[in-house]
Amino acid sequence: MATNLAIDDVLLEEALVTGKLKTKKDTVNQALMEFIQRRKSAEILSLFGTIEYDEDYDYKKIRLERQ
Repeated sequence: MATNLAIDDVLLEEALVTGKLKTKKDTVNQALMEFIQRRKSAEILSLFGTIEYDEDYDYKKIRLERQ
């Protein structure tokens, strides 16, 4: 999909150098992938502490039953 964007040239050049990438396209694609990954990680982190565990669950007992 061809898209025309007005991107800050200074930021793009800095990202290109920092990322050690060869093309502007590679730089933008890498930035998008990292953006998505960071947002998904933040969503996962928000789940910590929200899971209710069964207090009666005994993994050692189940492990012994399998033997």
